[in-house]
Amino acid sequence: MSKPASRRGFSVNVFLPTGDPEGLKVVEKSNWSGRGLVIPKAIFGESKSREELSRTGVYMLVGPGETSALPTVYVGEGDPVRPRLEQHVAKKDFWTHAVVFTSKDTNLNKAHVQRLESRLVELATRAKRCVLDNGNAPAPPSLSEADEAMAEGFLDDVLLCLPILGYSVFETGAAAVARDADTTLYLSAKGIEGRGQETAAGFVVFAGSKAVGDDKIVPSVLNRFTYVKDLRDELIRQGVMAPEGQGFTFTQDYLFTAPSTAATALLGRTANGRIEWKTKDGRTLKELQEAEATA
Repeated sequence: MSKPASRRGFSVNVFLPTGDPEGLKVVEKSNWSGRGLVIPKAIFGESKSREELSRTGVYMLVGPGETSALPTVYVGEGDPVRPRLEQHVAKKDFWTHAVVFTSKDTNLNKAHVQRLESRLVELATRAKRCVLDNGNAPAPPSLSEADEAMAEGFLDDVLLCLPILGYSVFETGAAAVARDADTTLYLSAKGIEGRGQETAAGFVVFAGSKAVGDDKIVPSVLNRFTYVKDLRDELIRQGVMAPEGQGFTFTQDYLFTAPSTAATALLGRTANGRIEWKTKDGRTLKELQEAEATA
């Protein structure tokens, strides 16, 4: 199995002002001037007086997919943020939570957050782990070298905080992948073969992997486990899986939440990824995990 890239340790503090785990969250990271808020839409009215919302910032609106197996996300920026969120309460129905990032030292300006908005849309488009509600990809503003470095540094910290809060739609998992024969896992069945690797972020299926055609999807998936068909349909719509011959080919590396989800998408049936994914010499992912746990 792959080893994560070396990183310096850090701490993230999540404060619950109301004491409700499902309520407002205030997020701070060690050695960072930024501050995050996670605001349920249901309590936006009582949260909108927060000082952070009077600052310049970048935000994302998140909600369940209505016609997709993937969540729906909108990325935006505001100078300040509050009026933009007030507009979205009235005009956008899909979202259940707003995730906002501003700066405690107020050093973020309009150009910085426009850069952050553009980069987050770019990353979400590349990862294809959500349905973007943004109509167009915003163009990045012209920044000085120093301002661009500052915005990118702020973005790095935002991207470290988001998965901790349960939002991984900007991750591809590619950074954690070391492509070699010792860490690559294979799935072979129904005349197709997939290749991939387990990472800390999830299971990455490599570009070029094959998936069965829709005619090979088992009836139970169509009748009971419809999420499998919904997920495949979304990956086809986004171009992650492209028609080829009697099945589909992955056009890019794609990060799934778990090895079983990855195996299910390739096979068109429910599957235990810990058993289906194997090394070249036939050891299952389950055996690798157990061996590593007892080493």
